[in-house]
Amino acid sequence: MNYLQSFAISASGMTVEKTRVDVTAVNLANASSTRSADGSTFRPLRVVSAASTPQFAGLLEGALRGAEVRSLKELETAPRLAYEPGHPDADERGFVSYPGINPVSEMMNLLTAVRIYEANVAALGSAKAMAQRTLELGG
Repeated sequence: MNYLQSFAISASGMTVEKTRVDVTAVNLANASSTRSADGSTFRPLRVVSAASTPQFAGLLEGALRGAEVRSLKELETAPRLAYEPGHPDADERGFVSYPGINPVSEMMNLLTAVRIYEANVAALGSAKAMAQRTLELGG
């Protein structure tokens, strides 16, 4: 068994989930922002991940694959309108446009990412323990 491959697969999963946590933090931080630096409303982001594709030689050898972040996708959500006539960013009717971010959904994404990260840490720990036990048996 190639333990380095097991370590790499767990590490790639942890990298994807860390990116997912970071993007969720950005979304939550911008939930109350009225405009970005260019004057537009912030659009929530999502991480698009998939299994990484090994090189052709790896496919022939039956190499195991990990995960990778393919892209960050802006969601097409409608802005949330709040009636705040005294706000400097209010329109002529007194409504302020906030990003269409659902904090409950974002917290669920955060919890899911943390749990998956923990599962990858547990898998890495198990592979490490098996490798150590193998070395003890061989010595």
